[in-house]
Order: sequence, then C-alpha cells, then structure tokens
Amino acid sequence: MRHDARVPIPTPSRRATAPLLAAAPLLLTACQPLPGDGTDSGGAPVLPPAAVGNAPAALARLPVSSASHAGYRRSLFGGGWLDLDGNGCDTREEVLRRDLQHPVLRNACIVLSGVLTDPYSGVTVRFRRGQETSADVQVDHVVALADAWRTGAWQWTRQRREEFANDPGELLAVAGDENQAKGDDDAARWLPSRPQARCSYVARQIAVKARWGLSVRPAERDAMQRVLATCPDQPLPRG
Repeated sequence: MRHDARVPIPTPSRRATAPLLAAAPLLLTACQPLPGDGTDSGGAPVLPPAAVGNAPAALARLPVSSASHAGYRRSLFGGGWLDLDGNGCDTREEVLRRDLQHPVLRNACIVLSGVLTDPYSGVTVRFRRGQETSADVQVDHVVALADAWRTGAWQWTRQRREEFANDPGELLAVAGDENQAKGDDDAARWLPSRPQARCSYVARQIAVKARWGLSVRPAERDAMQRVLATCPDQPLPRG
C-alpha cells in the first residue's frame, strides 16, 4: 500500500498519555493549540500559536523548504490509534462519532454504523462495522504522515509525532476509495475529486501545518495557491 499506512481498522491502543484531548473531544477545533512537553530537543517551542486570518494569508506565512528527508516509516508516528484523554475511546472511534450522521454506538464508544457524506467526493457512504465493510469509511490524515515527515516531523520526538497522528483537527472520516487514491500525496499530487471540496481541503492542510510548525514544499505551495486563487477569501477551518 503506498498510503502512509492508515490501516482501516488498526489495533487500538488504550495507552493514555498526556491529556491532550478535552473530555468532550467533539468540541475540539483545528486551531486550538495542544499542550505538549513545552520544547523540542533543541529547546524551541513545540507548537506555534494557532493560525489566524484566511487561508491565503496563512499560506503566505508558512516556511517553504525543498529539503528532502528520507527514512519515513508509519511506525515513527506510533503503532495505531490512541486513547489520549483516557475516556476509553480511541481517536478513530471519536472521529467516526464526530463525522458520521446517525451513529449507532456500542458502550458509548464503538461506532457500529452511521452515514457519511464524504467531504472529498460528496458521495453518501453507509458505514457498517465488519471485516468486509469497515474499510468503506477510513480516517484520513489530512496532512499525510509522510508529508509531515518530509516537512518537519523528521526532527520531532516520537511523542510529538504520536500526538500529531491523533490530532482531531488533522483527521477526517472519508470514503475509503478517496483515502486510498490520495495515498501519502501532498496537494501538488492529489486533490479531492470534487472541485468544490478543494478550497476547504487545502485550507485545512494550511491550518494544520501552521499549527504544528510544518513547512510546505515549493510545488505544494504552488498547487495550494492555484486552488486558493478560486476562493481568495477562504477561511481557515474552525473544527
């Protein structure tokens, strides 16, 4: 699989680390800063202030880097979904509960079924948990983990990479075929199949990169600029 190893039903980890998610995770927004250990290995702040303004302005402030950092492996971002707030629900379940309509739950946590309006294609997907059906809806890292690695995460601690991989503002429930088509591509190589979805998709990538201190590659920046030229007032996402 050329994707950055987003396995549809990974073995959940119940390891509770720092209380990064609020007790009501559905209220988290993409622009809230996450608590961390305060500094990276070089003593610099772990997270910059939340991005402000509209998407084109935020993109203009992102650093641009053409450096290439090899060595990406999915395991560098942790072994799977975590339960960072210790409420018994891992991040995948919380995202499904947030993004699916009419979710049916087991034990107030495990999503058994629901209806997804795919944010990338606009198609309706009826989710039903099961060995043959769970992959119909997958949880996408909007900024692919491999792209995050290339644009700054290579220098992070493992804990910070795990926090990034489980950040609700970086995650969307999407149709499985769209997620597989995206793979680990950035905006220069993949955009949502529905043109109307591209402005909000790029804006969310920019918000995530600004919030986590990631850069953009030149081709990625140019692709984002082309998209945003069609929506110059596109706001950054609030959630």
